Amino acid sequence: MEWMNWTGPTAAFFGVIALLLAGMTTWELRSPSIPRRGFLPIATTRGDRLFIGLLGSAYLHLLVIGATDWSIWIAFALSWVWLLAVMRWG
Repeated sequence: MEWMNWTGPTAAFFGVIALLLAGMTTWELRSPSIPRRGFLPIATTRGDRLFIGLLGSAYLHLLVIGATDWSIWIAFALSWVWLLAVMRWG
């Protein structure tokens, strides 16, 4: 049986997602969120915004890498900006 070889960036990526999920779970247990409306067309809770932000970040990252010749770090930065904007104002 062959196992997947994890690189440092891959492990860091999944580690950050695991930390985000653990942090959001703890936050939700201590202070339940109330659905609110922001620039997204639906009322969302913090967990909804995290999911939408992560999904949008993944698509944005792939779009920038596939459609431009920009550095992967620019794609990474734009993805984080999107995630933070959705979490704050979504």
